[in-house]
Amino acid sequence: MPHVPRSIARALALGLSLCAAAAAAAAPAPRTEHFPSADGRTELVGYLFEPASPGPHPAIVLLHGRAGPYSSNVNRGCTLVAPGGDSPCSAATLSKRHRAWGEYWAAHGVVALLVDSFGPRGRAHGYGRFTHGDPEREAVDERTVRPLDAEGALAWLAARRDVRPDRVMLQGWSNGASTALNTMMRQADGSAADRSRRFRAALVFYPGWGPRALLSRRVAVDAPVWVFLGSADEEVSPTVCAEVLAHAGAAAVSVTTYPGATHDFDDPGPERQSVAANRAARADAMARAAGLLDGVGP
Repeated sequence: MPHVPRSIARALALGLSLCAAAAAAAAPAPRTEHFPSADGRTELVGYLFEPASPGPHPAIVLLHGRAGPYSSNVNRGCTLVAPGGDSPCSAATLSKRHRAWGEYWAAHGVVALLVDSFGPRGRAHGYGRFTHGDPEREAVDERTVRPLDAEGALAWLAARRDVRPDRVMLQGWSNGASTALNTMMRQADGSAADRSRRFRAALVFYPGWGPRALLSRRVAVDAPVWVFLGSADEEVSPTVCAEVLAHAGAAAVSVTTYPGATHDFDDPGPERQSVAANRAARADAMARAAGLLDGVGP
């Protein structure tokens, strides 16, 4: 677990904020795309962030959390997000965190596709805390439904001329992080919809570790997975994470726990970034992320 001196963390956070502000002013809006889930029946909505340089590029699939991919200012007014539909949820109303990460990857020469699993199923509003057992959430279950969306996104990206099909990665937050872990487990055990395509690695931020979140408490994966947690997370337990991985034999999984950081520590909004530990954690994670994926062969 890296220790980031406070002065360096402040400088990194300030630098990231200035860079993000400059990028937001210059970066074009992501393109809205539609593609099939691997479930064979759902037409998904995705938001594509593209590098300015010519490809082919590595790519990454981004998986939102339980609140959905859109700003909390608009998502309560959203239900169905579909091709040709009229909805306040769109590329223009993505949350700050998802837009920041999409622009981050494009700036690092990586094609990023943010997948909306909820909107095409009439649930673009997302879900509040402590709703994990609600029957309505079965339609977007992170064990049985959303991994197929990730696999559909992988197939769609791999078919693009500007993407290197052997260099597609995965990133998720909270519910989407659990989805990412489940997707990597499906890949390892051979149950993925298309075994000829693979995610090369995954970055997972504060995933749930309970039996309703994961396909198995034995996290068996065959590609690098990096887990980022906050020790003061109020929604998921870093202690349970350590217990699960201690018995999982998951040699390919690396865990970074940031002291004092909360859930959503990388959310660039003022509420989360008012916490010094969150600022340090966000700065460190964003400073390291592209380098981690650069180090994955071939």
